[in-house]
Amino acid sequence: MASIRIESSVADANPRQHRIAMVCDFFYPRLGGVEMHIWSLAYHLMRLGHKVVVITHSYDAPAQKVLSNDRKGSIDHKIKRTGVRYLPGGLKVYYCPFLPMVDEDCLPTFTISLPLLRWIFIRESIEIVHAHQATSTLANEAVVYAAEIGLASVYTDHSLFGFDDIASIILNRVMKVTMSTVGAAICVSNTCRDNFVLRTKITPSIAHVIPNAVDPSKFTPDPSKRDKERITVVVVSRLVYRKGVDLLVGIIPPICKAFPEIDFLIGGDGNKKLSLEEMVERERLQERVTFLGSVPHGSVRDVLVRGHVFLNCSLTESFCIAILEASCAGLFVVSTNVGGVPEVLPPDMIHLSEPNVESLVEGLSHAISKKIRRVDPYDFHNRVKEIYSWERVARETISVYDSVLNMPRLTFLQRLARYKTVGRVAGLIAWLLAVTLHFVFILVEWLQPRDLIDVVPDVCVPLIRDERCLRYDNDVLKNEER
Repeated sequence: MASIRIESSVADANPRQHRIAMVCDFFYPRLGGVEMHIWSLAYHLMRLGHKVVVITHSYDAPAQKVLSNDRKGSIDHKIKRTGVRYLPGGLKVYYCPFLPMVDEDCLPTFTISLPLLRWIFIRESIEIVHAHQATSTLANEAVVYAAEIGLASVYTDHSLFGFDDIASIILNRVMKVTMSTVGAAICVSNTCRDNFVLRTKITPSIAHVIPNAVDPSKFTPDPSKRDKERITVVVVSRLVYRKGVDLLVGIIPPICKAFPEIDFLIGGDGNKKLSLEEMVERERLQERVTFLGSVPHGSVRDVLVRGHVFLNCSLTESFCIAILEASCAGLFVVSTNVGGVPEVLPPDMIHLSEPNVESLVEGLSHAISKKIRRVDPYDFHNRVKEIYSWERVARETISVYDSVLNMPRLTFLQRLARYKTVGRVAGLIAWLLAVTLHFVFILVEWLQPRDLIDVVPDVCVPLIRDERCLRYDNDVLKNEER
């Protein structure tokens, strides 16, 4: 196979170069913690000289204003993001024509997605399939397909799930099946790791903890952007139940009543936004609560630096990269004490409250009265910069890749034996599905021979970035998001 590589001192630090496929239902143009984690990790792996492609389903891109046919006005033109696209930095993304269900999650297909994913794996000479997020159908299927094809597989868990509600019980059972053949798992916090091991029953020794990170160059403080006479509390998140919007509805009125100098700046969108708007109208707080709508990730820093305090009301979080970004931008953080949040920041940079209105009101009041006046934004920024680094995350992930590549691939009979351990009934169902998948794979191998699939030459260009390149990347992302 032809291979084109541009060597540099960055790549020399990693003599073994890998070909990795990141697979997840959730990716750009959807914006969130998982999406930015995948993009940042892929970008820094490419900086270290590794080949990375992302596989996701097709998306409806944000509507763009175009001239109408009569050229007398403009109309919203929606473009479907499908096929092969390149993001800034050279990241190659396959937007596959799979049907999304709820919350941009693919409809489970069992074997229908196998031919296309196999074709991409062979075409890109993939060695490692790296799946992300438990609720991603595409990610779970990719782990199973990787075992069938004979590729190494790694899974990253980003969220915490319960054990007593019907949705979690079903998801945990599915995860127990798909994780039976995974080579290694990465969790973003120790709490997340404990939760993941309990849910999937995998061997704890293959579950690694690699925290999220933040690019400090994109979250530099700027105190000049703050209002000199008033104090601004910033909230940037998806406005959905899991992010504690119902708590936020109860927090804003008493805080505004107790502190006349407080304003709220809320960025984000979701099905709970209406509850917030109704509260603001009911309490007549239009002058003190500002809604920004959906905020592109490239503009999050510009929102954060306008505030003094960042408020996170999440009901469950395995890590919460949002509070890390806020602290890096120089804000004091008030957050619910849930999941892996206590592991993220030192105690003097965050106030933890119980996930109820009374505790959060007390915590936010304490921060406003006693904390924010003593915060040095640049000290916060430098401390986060020292603790968290995407290059460190990339290098630790590479060590996990090395370990799974050195492991022998499971045979068909070994995989069947693992599937049977899932449970008496579920194990039998998984066993039958695995046998069916094996015969489908043999049929696909016959209908689509490997030697008829064109292999793409590797172009691994370690990126030596400077400030001009970073500004260019941000500008391109902002333009695409618009």
